[in-house]
Amino acid sequence: MRRALPQALPGTRQSLRRRSSLNTIQRTFERGSALSTRPLFYCLAQHPPVTSLEAFQDEVRQLCADYPAARLVVFPEMHLCGGIPNTPLPEAEPYIESAGGPRDRALARLAREHQIWLIPGSVFERAEDGTVANTVSAYSPEGHRVATYRKVFPWQPYERTSPGSEFTVFRLGEYGTVGLSICYDIWFPEHGRQLAWLGADAIINVARTTTSDRAQELILLQATAIANQVAVLSVNAPAPGGRGQSIAHDAEGRLRVRSVDASTETLSDVLDLSESSRVQRDGTAGLNRVWSQLDTTNTSLPMYRGGRIQPRQS
Repeated sequence: MRRALPQALPGTRQSLRRRSSLNTIQRTFERGSALSTRPLFYCLAQHPPVTSLEAFQDEVRQLCADYPAARLVVFPEMHLCGGIPNTPLPEAEPYIESAGGPRDRALARLAREHQIWLIPGSVFERAEDGTVANTVSAYSPEGHRVATYRKVFPWQPYERTSPGSEFTVFRLGEYGTVGLSICYDIWFPEHGRQLAWLGADAIINVARTTTSDRAQELILLQATAIANQVAVLSVNAPAPGGRGQSIAHDAEGRLRVRSVDASTETLSDVLDLSESSRVQRDGTAGLNRVWSQLDTTNTSLPMYRGGRIQPRQS
């Protein structure tokens, strides 16, 4: 089934170019039960974008005061960058920083100050080759950036950022393993499947959907949870910069919490991420053990010739 994660590393990234066939993957259902886990109190902050790091610091302080038991706090896509992922890059220049810059350091300090796992939404990041990516990072209660993911599927042709080439999962302390996803990624089933295969117990999707297709996204988010037997949490921006309707499903695909409109609000819930391992082992509703079937299936997938997502070149 899923490949075991190297426990010495807080985060794991895998290139799109490195794939293994499913029938070579060892069973790792015992991974979740073998590790110490505990229920996770999380908040999805369906909040409008902020105009400065100082405003964001105030926002996080207030949220932590309102939800003192929260251990994970997640904000929408481009929350710190004016809220518009498809801004022309010259106009986005004030928001573009390299990893390890002042913004990065401030976010790490903020996570340490409040002793939380912080996912502050995605930002414009200047990559090593000079291109600009739509990037989301996770910060630990110890004040470290433990994982970074560059959006593999920008919303083309509207979004101007360059696509990433790696999937990212990381260990969220004693709670479980989390995969990172940004908005339009959820439209590609390969994305959710790869994160689950890498060992994710939950997929966190930060979004800024401004268009009417949020209705379809809600279905896709639940379908991703059901098909991969992992929890899926998606936080979208409120009006006027988004359609709201943030939502979370557990590994059975059952609704945990949902915003019914585009108002500004904070959703809170407590979720046991180790349930993913149980569902994959015993089956959804005790019936459907899809990972077991994939482990015994030997079927060619010609659209992924060479182990890469390049169907038009197959």
